[in-house]
Amino acid sequence: MKRYLILLLFTFQGLLAQVQFEAKVSKNTLGLNERFRIDFVMNVDGDNFDQPSFEGFTLVGGPSQQISQSWINGRSSFQKVYSYILQPQKKGTFTIKPAAIEYNGQIYKTAPVKITVTNAVAQERDPYDRQQQQGSSNELLHLEAEVSKTTPYLNEPITVVYKLYFGNIGVTGFKELTKPKYNDFWNQNIEIKQLNPVEGSYRGERCYYVVLKKTILYPQKSGRLTIEPLSLDIGVQLPTNRRDMFGQMIIAEDNKTVSTGAKTITVRPLPEAGKPEGFTGAVGNFNFTVTPSRTTLKSGESLDLVVSAAGSGNLKLFTLPKPVVPNALEMYDPVHDERINTTLSGMSGKITDKYTIIPQYKGKYAIKPISFSYFDLSSGSYKTITSKEIMVDVLDGPTLAEANPSTASKNVVEKAEQFKYNKSKTILTGTAKNDFYGSDLYYILIFFPFAIIPIIILAKKKKEAIDSDVKGNRIRMNNKLAKKYLSQAKKQLGNKEAFYIALEKAMHNFLKAKLHIETSEMSKDNIRELLLSRNANPETVQNFINLTENCEFARYAPASSASIQQDYDKAVLIISELEKQIV
Repeated sequence: MKRYLILLLFTFQGLLAQVQFEAKVSKNTLGLNERFRIDFVMNVDGDNFDQPSFEGFTLVGGPSQQISQSWINGRSSFQKVYSYILQPQKKGTFTIKPAAIEYNGQIYKTAPVKITVTNAVAQERDPYDRQQQQGSSNELLHLEAEVSKTTPYLNEPITVVYKLYFGNIGVTGFKELTKPKYNDFWNQNIEIKQLNPVEGSYRGERCYYVVLKKTILYPQKSGRLTIEPLSLDIGVQLPTNRRDMFGQMIIAEDNKTVSTGAKTITVRPLPEAGKPEGFTGAVGNFNFTVTPSRTTLKSGESLDLVVSAAGSGNLKLFTLPKPVVPNALEMYDPVHDERINTTLSGMSGKITDKYTIIPQYKGKYAIKPISFSYFDLSSGSYKTITSKEIMVDVLDGPTLAEANPSTASKNVVEKAEQFKYNKSKTILTGTAKNDFYGSDLYYILIFFPFAIIPIIILAKKKKEAIDSDVKGNRIRMNNKLAKKYLSQAKKQLGNKEAFYIALEKAMHNFLKAKLHIETSEMSKDNIRELLLSRNANPETVQNFINLTENCEFARYAPASSASIQQDYDKAVLIISELEKQIV
């Protein structure tokens, strides 16, 4: 007898293990501009399929359902599949939550699926794009980042022009999914006032293009640098092979994701050979001047010394050399001024540092020559410009020799003043604190676990009583599902197919809760007989059956929002009447 019980136990476990419900994806890692397919596969005919929310993804296809059943050598196999086509909304790692089904009173769920979304990738053809599969051959849509130079010197300007090429399609609008990042580049966008399509060609094919964005870049680091891609979600109108009743070609609207892909720039360092001392990183072609506002002045008067560099190059990315003046001349921090125009050819203009200098003593003083060095891109060599020496003549005031004796006593501090800010009294504060041991909180924490033991025992007994009531649990679960799907149907009033699926599930679960039956027992005659035996009104019963049959038909038939609202109101009324009538 014991042997038979063990055999029966293993047989029962084997039957439970036969239920398989899993989520399968076409790929776990994809680019931002790619799509993928997810299939929820079950080997039993489960009820109440509950799809996940697909957070972080856009549903572009589905749900579609496939059922297959076969007999091979006397053994049957069954498979039901719910399929969806999804497109990511942004980069990152996302988790698709479990889907759920009900079978023989048990809830089965799939394992969560992790999807990693990377930068957009080069893509010749989207296998899940229906318009590409059935549209015309001239459906060119390509986003290109045209880089003026891929091997510049450090701080040499390069330009990136973003062009959208398109063929025999209509572009209705676009939005940026990811903006390009220019790590280790100084960058500035060039304003584009109007987007005008221009006729051109792409890879030998005639098309149109529009310039979306222009950017000027100055590399700030040598080596291999990456320009992150620009990705766009574009609304398009595509011609199809179908025509309407008047012979006009039918235009299909769709959304496509395009990307430039990442661009790699190899930045050459500036040569070390011949690099001048004091070189501050200027690259381009410049003129350098040092101009005083005057060279002869009286005591108390000031002069302005203007140090400036003008020309074309990285004017915002280097500092001008600082003048060196004698101690008898007091020089203040400069006022910096920039007058720079930035175009696709780079920066051009003038930068200026203006120093204010005030003489302290009478005499003649020399401001030493100032040297400015830059790297000339046209010749590939360093050039240095040196200003002339400037003589400043101060006509009156004290001489430096007369001022020296008086300066020796300026920093003397009286002894009586040395300790005037020190406090003469000290205030001590006690640091002792009350011990935790023996406090009220100490005794509360000791006796609290003993006080909650009776509550835990009562809660456990109540849970065991609820769990042992299998029939009651099933009724409560079906009641809960009926309310859930009725609420879901109300939210889907604008979506015909989803509305009728939810409404049909709500009515089926209502019957399961009230009549204590399973899905296999839901025939029209059996439902009518059971409802009438429970004192339900024959007219209400017939209305319930008619509405149930109408759900399947209405999913595929044309329906207006008014008729959908009418079916929802009718379902609420019928369920409410049956609640009152069934005993």
